[in-house]
Amino acid sequence: AYGLDETIAESSVVAVYDLGGGTFDISILRMERGLLRVLATGGDSALGGDDFDEVIVSWIIDQWGLVDLTREHQRRLTVMARAIKERLSDSSEVVIEASGEFADLEDLPVTREVFASLSEGLINRTLRACDQALEDAGVTEVAHLVLVGGSTRMPVVRDAVAQHFDREPLCSINPDEVVALGAALQADILVGNGDGDEALLLDVIPLSLGLETYGGLIEKIIPRNSVLPLAKAQEFTTAKDGQTGLVVHVLQGERERVEDCRSLARFELNGIPPMVAGAARILVTFKVDADGLLEVSAREEITGTEAVLVVKPSFGLSDDEVAAMLRASQTNAAEDMQARQLREAKVEAESLLHGLAGALEADGYLLSDQERADLENEAGVLVTALESDNTDIIRAVTDQLGQASLTFAERRMDRSIKSALSGVAVSELEAED
Repeated sequence: AYGLDETIAESSVVAVYDLGGGTFDISILRMERGLLRVLATGGDSALGGDDFDEVIVSWIIDQWGLVDLTREHQRRLTVMARAIKERLSDSSEVVIEASGEFADLEDLPVTREVFASLSEGLINRTLRACDQALEDAGVTEVAHLVLVGGSTRMPVVRDAVAQHFDREPLCSINPDEVVALGAALQADILVGNGDGDEALLLDVIPLSLGLETYGGLIEKIIPRNSVLPLAKAQEFTTAKDGQTGLVVHVLQGERERVEDCRSLARFELNGIPPMVAGAARILVTFKVDADGLLEVSAREEITGTEAVLVVKPSFGLSDDEVAAMLRASQTNAAEDMQARQLREAKVEAESLLHGLAGALEADGYLLSDQERADLENEAGVLVTALESDNTDIIRAVTDQLGQASLTFAERRMDRSIKSALSGVAVSELEAED
């Protein structure tokens, strides 16, 4: 609506600060050569103009010493607060006239300075979301600042945002209409009425996409705020000996554990050649098109066996739910990381125990009775440590068992080499060299 695509000649970062009646959104964009790329988005779905009304209501109740208010009293105070907020956009002071059921009280003056003080906490919440979006976008400053949403009419908001970004904001177009105007212009372009040199908008994905891995953890393949369209691939392997199939569980979210993320879909890849755990190579590719449609493919590299799934990650997911998931990830970040470290330590320990048990069954004769008993005792200590749910203890005992089994591993390697060379003449080896 502001025609930034026509006025910006070089690469510039644009911040769109959108404060409406009930929600707040911040978008960081990069405009370059007619390409408008969304770098990051953020906000607070539980913050808007209504919250500014509430702080005024609370202040009035405190100033007048009101108690035992009825629902009707609360409604009248809210209407009064909204009127005060709007009038302070044009006046530096407003006087609340005591009338009706409040006629026995004194008139109450409200200045912009008082309102600014009452609103400081709410405005700072929006600014913290702005800083997070800037961090997610990987930028430290913006060249242009656009204000959107009716609540940006408030001078206290405009002044605070302008000071925070150190930029004079663009706010000449009615903030209630600017989004609709921009959408109408974009729709006009999409139906073919443009002249061919309009800006192209590239969106980002709002939440990370990944897979469930062994131990109930999520491995993020595409992080949130990645620009669409895009494709990313990562190689995985099997967790058990002789495994010939696996379930690919596609997830969405920012948490570390599967149960805390949103399940999108599951599909199976079969036909994996039976091998020892960790030997198979399975390439998983995520492709997201410009419309946000996700295609996940899993391909076993030896046989070429492949399975493909297509899903719409945003289907059934509202903006409020996205915001709630982001808030949960931030609130639980430390706890989630501790839980992930514990599960990773347990997976490593269980893998070592499983491998050692198989090795003892196959090649236990390479050890003396005492050596085998010592190893089995060390393994028992690790089994006990697993019950402690203490990451440091589990890792320490895992390392201890790993060191204790080195001699056994070396003997198994020597036996394998001798077995491979059995019956091969020295002349044959020299010929190969």
